[in-house]
Amino acid sequence: MKKTPLFTKHQEAGGKIIDFGGWALPVQYRGIIDEHNAVRTRAGLFDVSHMGELWLQGPDVASDLQRLVTNDISKTQVGQAVYSPMCNEQGGVVDALLLYRVSEQQWMLVVNAANTDKDEAWIGEHTSKDTHLTNHSLETAQLALQGPRAEAILQRLTMTDISKIRFFRFEQAAVVADVPVLLSRTGYTGEDGFELYFTAADAPMLWERLLDEGYADGLEPAGLGARDTLRFEAALPLYGQELASDISPL
Repeated sequence: MKKTPLFTKHQEAGGKIIDFGGWALPVQYRGIIDEHNAVRTRAGLFDVSHMGELWLQGPDVASDLQRLVTNDISKTQVGQAVYSPMCNEQGGVVDALLLYRVSEQQWMLVVNAANTDKDEAWIGEHTSKDTHLTNHSLETAQLALQGPRAEAILQRLTMTDISKIRFFRFEQAAVVADVPVLLSRTGYTGEDGFELYFTAADAPMLWERLLDEGYADGLEPAGLGARDTLRFEAALPLYGQELASDISPL
């Protein structure tokens, strides 16, 4: 199984490791219900470094992406994110993506881990020759800090005024605990929260700094089990469950 940069940390914390689409990830630590409630009432920290990050750049990148996804991205501003299905010609979902507009001609796509290679091939086949695709998944770590105490915890570790980051907006030059991050006010739990993208080598240190800083606030690590119950409770679909290439609205 593939391992994220935090695999050892999960073992040390007593995480129950499972095979999730070929990745060794914690399904729970203290317990799914406890972790679910922590996110709803305080805060939880998720390792989602298994997710894929595909970067696209070129003069026609926005129009290329618009042909691939169902949501209208024509008015998406630099510093804004969009969630959208990416569909095939039959209306089935190839994947569900987060699209970050990093600059006028550059986007970052966050894709489901099991679909990274498939998505990379699909996008490469359906974009113009001047749109360049780069897969940065292996060198990128991602943490999700979610819950009503997330902002207060994170603010103590950064000079960026995160109260000014609106929902589905991001700051691409933030520094958290001395680590440069792309800091996004997004999540998959139905709670307020943030997702942090940064160099994989910094993951163990940043994981510990966040947990230490949030200890007094009731922050605790959370696994895939709570992530699933939280997203289901918030009516957020998951590829491979409610979404798939053979499930069509037609």
